[in-house]
Amino acid sequence: MSITVEKQADLKDPQEALYRPLLCKMVSVKELTPTEKLFRLERLDGRPFGHRPGQFVQVSIPGIGEAPISVSSSPSRGSYLELGVRRTGVLTGALHEMIQPGDVIGFRGPFGTYFDVDAMKGRDLILISGGCGLAPMRALIQYIEDHRDQYGKVTILYGAKSPIDILYKDELAQWVTSTQLNCQYTVDDVPEGTCWDANVGLITQLIPPLDIDPARSLAVIVGPPIMYRFVLQELKKKNLPINQIIVSLERYMKCGVGKCGHCTIEHLYCCMDGPVFWLNDVINLAGAL
Repeated sequence: MSITVEKQADLKDPQEALYRPLLCKMVSVKELTPTEKLFRLERLDGRPFGHRPGQFVQVSIPGIGEAPISVSSSPSRGSYLELGVRRTGVLTGALHEMIQPGDVIGFRGPFGTYFDVDAMKGRDLILISGGCGLAPMRALIQYIEDHRDQYGKVTILYGAKSPIDILYKDELAQWVTSTQLNCQYTVDDVPEGTCWDANVGLITQLIPPLDIDPARSLAVIVGPPIMYRFVLQELKKKNLPINQIIVSLERYMKCGVGKCGHCTIEHLYCCMDGPVFWLNDVINLAGAL
């Protein structure tokens, strides 16, 4: 898909920068699963995207539309930005079918809150993700890897529906064998005839065997809404206080700047007050978890 563009002028008005897409070039496209791909982008003006782990961007294709997508790479890896995208709708379908390396698309952002990597320093970290939740979690894991001496013991737990649905397989294998990380993963089910020699079962089964020191540990949870309640139950059994748990919440976000109201959680806007929250700030809000 070829898109003709003119040189983009600098946006000096902060309000204009919120609403007007900037331009970026597709550098590479990699298949992760039959329904997910990894897209690497670079800004046409050569500047870094200025993102932090946990944030999202609004991706747009002229004539197609716009959609919010979580950032899947750490700024510590370079000026590029990576997005792990599942094909679910019109915009994501167009990304999968039409966009090739060299094409130009639009983006707004980055938007939203982010993982507080400074508050995590010196802590033992339990990073728990399910399904597509590994996309934003990957950005945090990369940041921690690149600043490994600033953090304590790091445990990564990941759950997918089946072996074919596992994201970032190469990196997952590296995390498993790393001497700097403790990584375990599981799948809900293994289809008949599939070769599989790892864990089978829900991600919650990986938590009870963990040796967690509640006084120095901090947990981060990212995944489908149904996962949170059961993961939190297991962490409670480990005596981990709720003010030492961070969650990233899924909501239907559309505008990204708190105008449309699609992503409200009582008085909060997930696109602006989130998507990353400290658990004690949202645990008593209706519909948050």
